[in-house]
Formats: sequence, structure tokens, C-alpha cells
Amino acid sequence: MRTNPVKAKLKAGEPSFGTWLSLGDYYATRTLARLGFDWLTLDMEHSSIDWNQAATIFGAVADAGCVPLARVPQGSHDYIKRVLDAGAWGIVVPMVNTVEQAKIAIAAAKYPPTGNRSLGGGMHAMNFDAQPFDYYKKANDEILVILQTESPEGVRNAEEIYSLPGCDGIFVGPVDLRAQMRAPDGTEATDEEFENMLQQVIDTGKKVGTPTGMHVMDLDTAKRRAEQGMQFIAIGSDLRLMTDKAREVLQGLSEESTSDQPQVATY
Repeated sequence: MRTNPVKAKLKAGEPSFGTWLSLGDYYATRTLARLGFDWLTLDMEHSSIDWNQAATIFGAVADAGCVPLARVPQGSHDYIKRVLDAGAWGIVVPMVNTVEQAKIAIAAAKYPPTGNRSLGGGMHAMNFDAQPFDYYKKANDEILVILQTESPEGVRNAEEIYSLPGCDGIFVGPVDLRAQMRAPDGTEATDEEFENMLQQVIDTGKKVGTPTGMHVMDLDTAKRRAEQGMQFIAIGSDLRLMTDKAREVLQGLSEESTSDQPQVATY
């Protein structure tokens, strides 16, 4: 059975870099999976991707030698069981604000006696080049569990959450975290307040020995966050990479600004 190199990197204190898959496109996924990213995360929280698409994409990523992960819509037993049975090598769980939410997610990703994941299927084992009985024995050691900190409440509970057995890493969703930091009158958090909150996440992770990371939009920021000590870093998405390059080309073709052109969401 194959082992999970991303999990090994995080344990060794090394940074890992990946990107988000939001298009759900098979061809694009196969291409990205061969370029050298440590992992690719299929975003099933904010994209209209069905289960058949997901299973196909997890298989394409695994067959290319990359690590397929899934961000589930929420940290429930049903969602986590289904993405892992469909062949994902790990999960990214959004909006983990409390210890109880974290425990539910971790348990759903682990077979008994560690957790309560149900045994069944064979696609999960296929992606690890294993027989099901080998997978059942070893999956708990190889499945990656990344919990998201996306609110001040999550930061307040950080030490308890990050200390839980089975929590392999913490991932900050910066857009949601900043939105959750708004004052009651809607006033946005300042850059300094936001960076202080991020530093609390990093410091807590270092204190308890749990890797941290976040979503960034460009290479320079990715390198800077890695220098801060973050280890699980997403750089943009398939959609972002495509549109950024397209804008660069279009701007090079015209002396006029393209800022007035219609914009698309590229997170």
C-alpha cells in the first residue's frame, strides 16, 4: 500500500504546497497532477461537483502520483465517509470552531477503534494501490485530516482543537476568517488585527506541535507564509491560475487597462 507523502512532510516539519480544484474538469486535473504539486484539493464546499466527478478526479490525481484531498461541505460523518470511500487521501474540514466539531470530523475519518468510519467499498484502496483488507489495516495511518480555523471562536479554542489526536494540520481560510472578524457594525478588521490573529494560529500550532497553513493567491505570499512557519499552503486554484494567465496575456496585447472588463470569481 502506498504511503501518504504529504502526511510525512508535515510530520517532518517541511512545507507542502498545493492548489484548489474548483472546476471539476478531468483534463485540467490530470495536467495539474503531473506538474509537481504536493497535493490537490477538490473543493466540494463551494463548487457544484457531484460524487461521480469527485471519484474520477481523486483517481486521476492518485494515478498521476499526486495526493488527492477533498474539502467537504461540512465536517459530518456522511460527507467525510463518502469522499474517503470515493478515493480521497484526506480531508479539509471547513468552519471547525469547537472541540466537539473537531472530534466528530476526526472520528469520521478513522476506522474503529480509533474512530467510527464505516468499512466498505474498494475505490479507496485502489487509489492507494492496495487490496481492501490492507487498506482497512493501514488507512488510519495514511489518511490526512486538516481542520480549518475560520473564525475568532476557532482561534479562541485553538489549543484544545490543535492538540486533539488525529488532527494532522490546521488550515486558515483567510476570507472567512476576516469576515468573521467584522465588528457588529460591519467594520472590517485592520490588516494588523488580521495578521495578529494569524500569528496566534501559527504560535498555537508550534506550541502543540501541529502544522498550520492557509490559502494564498500568489507565489510570493506562499513563500512568506512558509517562512513564518506554515506548512500546508494552497496557492490559488485551477480557475485562478487560468484566469491570471489569461489576464496577463490580454494586458500584454493592449496598452489600455483591462480593469473595466467583467470579472469572475477566481478564489
